[in-house]
Amino acid sequence: MSVVRMEKINLGVIGLGFIGKVHLRNCLNLKSVKVVAVADSSKKALNYAKNFGVKQLFTDYHELLKLKDLDAVIIALPTYLHADCTISAMEEGKHVFLEKPLARNVKEGQEIVSAARKNGVKFMVGYQFRFVPEFINLKSQMESGALGDIQIAHAFNIAAGPFFHRAESTTPRPVPEWWLNRELTGGGALIDLGCHMLNLLRWYLGEVADVKAHLGYRFNFDFEDHATCIMNFECGASAIINVGWFSQKTLVGVEIFGTMSHSRAYLPYSSKVITAIKLILGKTPKFFIPYLKEVSHFLDYIRNDNCENRLSGENALRDLEVIAKAYKNQVK
Repeated sequence: MSVVRMEKINLGVIGLGFIGKVHLRNCLNLKSVKVVAVADSSKKALNYAKNFGVKQLFTDYHELLKLKDLDAVIIALPTYLHADCTISAMEEGKHVFLEKPLARNVKEGQEIVSAARKNGVKFMVGYQFRFVPEFINLKSQMESGALGDIQIAHAFNIAAGPFFHRAESTTPRPVPEWWLNRELTGGGALIDLGCHMLNLLRWYLGEVADVKAHLGYRFNFDFEDHATCIMNFECGASAIINVGWFSQKTLVGVEIFGTMSHSRAYLPYSSKVITAIKLILGKTPKFFIPYLKEVSHFLDYIRNDNCENRLSGENALRDLEVIAKAYKNQVK
């Protein structure tokens, strides 16, 4: 495709859950984009966008995708809707930024990636940790040779998962039903949090040669709420990934051990109070910044054919393939 030449990219946001609202607010602060429409099944969510000045509101995303002046969409829907919505957008000629994971399974992921090629649109999958300075600096240390040959790595992502809704209020809030249905999610904590950490480790170490997983069921659902993956990489390094939905306090990090030295990086803590104050003042909270940077990269990628796609669909598909092998190769 040629370079897209336009003053502003006309963008639609599909799905106004927590992350969808983050993307919406970020895009409203970007001079290079105009949010022309949003879609969500919730009228309350649509009113949220309306209050920020978005004019075109849809309860059916298929109607949004028919807009002729729409250049691209951000899709932040439940995982079971990824394939249908993304492929529909691509068939309408829209560029797509899709929240992770790519899909529920490898087959759906392959269909999405094929649709992007077939329709000649630009496609990116959201992995915001790739835009966190601490994780970028860790990669720079590795590439500089300061750590020597990397032998062992440990990545962890411990959080509340779908149960974070209950952590923000004294009144219990119901978890959205789709989160509790394995057929709709494609799995539990491993696919939800594990894809993040796997994507980082593959960025650091290259492709995975083999993987095994132990799955845990603290809450007695039919999907795992915590998991440990053991994997070997083609470069000769080995790694462990630990993920879980059992803690109301989030901790995300990576530790790298090489023949010369070792280093680690953690996702910075974001104060809810400071985040709320910055939102009230119309500023961008620290938590929002990696999301802002990944969408900015997506917009640059649309505008410029020479811009590298750092978060390609093919890359996200490889994450999904490794996770599928982990589910298959379970150990007790």
